[in-house]
Amino acid sequence: MPRKAPNNPVIATNKKAFHDYLVHDRYEAGIKLVGTEVKSCRERAVTLTDSYVRLENGEAWLQNVHIATYAFGNIYNHNPKQQRKLLLHAAEIRKLAQTVKEKGGTVVPLQMYFKNGLVKVEIAYCHGKTHGDKREAMRARQDELETRRAMRRG
Repeated sequence: MPRKAPNNPVIATNKKAFHDYLVHDRYEAGIKLVGTEVKSCRERAVTLTDSYVRLENGEAWLQNVHIATYAFGNIYNHNPKQQRKLLLHAAEIRKLAQTVKEKGGTVVPLQMYFKNGLVKVEIAYCHGKTHGDKREAMRARQDELETRRAMRRG
């Protein structure tokens, strides 16, 4: 029987992905972890910045995700930056690989969270934003903030 998820099931969010990429298709994937990695995830010792998904030979691999070593681990503790296998259906992997091959772009993890006691990763097919797109997004966010402030005041 899986453990109960904590009140806040989100382990880590890749905020930089939303700044640097236009997010298109999202997928939920399981992730193959060892025991000390799961314990570090429960402590929220995960960084998704600069991480990406590599698709090869019908498999999806999570690269550059830093899961800190478990403080109470022994000599069998895990390597913090090792690649980790994503658990997706073969059809989903083929679809992602085909989309990346035809349209370019990349697949990046958006967030890592607990679902029914298991660690899941939300990944997405993304295109890089141009400098102008980033400025436009910042401008829109600022306008929305000013509108909310004006509504509160009057």
